Amino acid sequence: MVETEEIKKTVKVKQVAKNNKLAVIRIRGNIRILTQIKDTLTMLNLNKVNTCIILENTPVTMGMIKKAKDYITWGNLDSETEKELRKVQNTDKKHVFRLQPPKKGFERKGIKKPFTTGGALGNRKYKINDLIKRML
Repeated sequence: MVETEEIKKTVKVKQVAKNNKLAVIRIRGNIRILTQIKDTLTMLNLNKVNTCIILENTPVTMGMIKKAKDYITWGNLDSETEKELRKVQNTDKKHVFRLQPPKKGFERKGIKKPFTTGGALGNRKYKINDLIKRML
């Protein structure tokens, strides 16, 4: 039984190592935003609402994401969704995508609450792919 748990953990680690790309989408605008957070969003190239970027999952990018967590949503990007994003790319920058607002809107509690409580902000893990498909 202990061996099967260890095998499951190693399989999860290998899956994360295979696909270490994050999709980050800006949800909220610039009104009453702290200067440090605004600078962080600028460094991430998230200058407008409904802008998506693809980043590598590194400690540096995770630190920036955590700093701006009240204005963005993020999650693990799968290869199929990445291919769809590349097809509709409409900017000169390689990893920046302008998206439409999601069909049928954001989650029930709106854009000011975290995803874990029914809102739109924060870490979505693999559910980010569903949001991106609704925004294409």
